[in-house]
Amino acid sequence: MTKVASDQDFLEYVIKALVDHPEDVKIERKVDEMGVLLSLKVNPEDMGQIIGKAGSTARAIRSLVRIVGLKNHARVNLKIEEPEGAGPRAQGKRALTEEKELEELKL
Repeated sequence: MTKVASDQDFLEYVIKALVDHPEDVKIERKVDEMGVLLSLKVNPEDMGQIIGKAGSTARAIRSLVRIVGLKNHARVNLKIEEPEGAGPRAQGKRALTEEKELEELKL
């Protein structure tokens, strides 16, 4: 494990331990004037495990990655990429479904 990419290796280790599809874990590392940005992609089925209840797991992972970055004198941020089909369209479909269910309940 190189000192420069230890934040990426650490994140990969933690995420692969949490998910059901570790083979689908992909992490991109970009460095710019703002610091290090780690972009995480996981299998859509594993998103719930990564986010956690009310985002608690994601917050904890971000905190740990920042601590590893501080140890290496770098500002590290984590971006969790949404899987395809989980954006505003999917949320809109959910809202329409809830609306239909409410209409069906009305007598």
